[in-house]
Amino acid sequence: MKIALAGQGAFGTQHMKAIQNIPGIEVISLTGGRPAGTREFAETWKIPHWTTDLSETLKQPGLEAVIIASPTRVHAQQAEQCMRVGKHVLIEVPIVASLEYSERLAEVQQQTGVIAMAAHVRRFNPSHQWVHKKIEAGGLAIQQMDVQTYFFRRTNMNAAGQPRTWTDHLLWHHACHTVDLFQHQTREEPSVANAIQGPIHPELEIAMDMSIQLRVPSGAILTLSLSFNNDGPFGSFFRYICDNGTYKALYDNLVDGHDRPIDVSQVDVSMNGIELEDREFFAAIQEQREPRSSVAQVLPAMRTLDRLEKQLTASV
Repeated sequence: MKIALAGQGAFGTQHMKAIQNIPGIEVISLTGGRPAGTREFAETWKIPHWTTDLSETLKQPGLEAVIIASPTRVHAQQAEQCMRVGKHVLIEVPIVASLEYSERLAEVQQQTGVIAMAAHVRRFNPSHQWVHKKIEAGGLAIQQMDVQTYFFRRTNMNAAGQPRTWTDHLLWHHACHTVDLFQHQTREEPSVANAIQGPIHPELEIAMDMSIQLRVPSGAILTLSLSFNNDGPFGSFFRYICDNGTYKALYDNLVDGHDRPIDVSQVDVSMNGIELEDREFFAAIQEQREPRSSVAQVLPAMRTLDRLEKQLTASV
């Protein structure tokens, strides 16, 4: 399968690493931002064609799909551009930073019939898959998900320590992962949704701290704390407090409430969540089916984020 990558940043690198483990996939083109960085990325990963113009990538012979890992502000335009010419898309989180454009992408997918998938990697991490399988089998019910998403990001740098050309966002990016996961695990939309935020950064013009509470009709709750001010270990730390055990997840790893490791090596064909989401994207194309984490399936989480944003805006 011939595919292309849009975006040469930290997550473009993660997707390229994952693809090395997936047979039958050839990255034939890269669309980037800055020419020098795009050329360097293409040379590093031996991508034969690179450009800063997506329309040029879309003309490459035999191209079937595009992984969009570019800045959030261009996701909607790039995804629609790809779909309109019959190319399947995997869009990094956040797929867009508004409910309106999320619904627009879902409409374009319906109109074009291509595969449109959101890169909600938490659905694919073996740790969270293990919990999900327990829930699906009826052996586990969530009472509370307690999640901490912490970074130290007081300047506009990416995960690789390089300057960003866009500004990250606690609600539409980092909370998006957890809100979608909570709704995926409980299979419900919140009946209660509350959010508060700390001061707005004078230069980045975003909140640096945020707290979110959700409750679904069954009674399960989410308590989510997010910060760009935390000077310490970074990432998202998940605690599942359930009726039949407590489990703590960090990316692809899982332990119980007493820090005893749980073997999740047999949950899926890889221990790498990004590789697993990429595999699902390619498999859905080959099998001509809706992928897990399709754009349509993540719309409920985007509706919740929209509710929270309106609440935060009203409180300013």
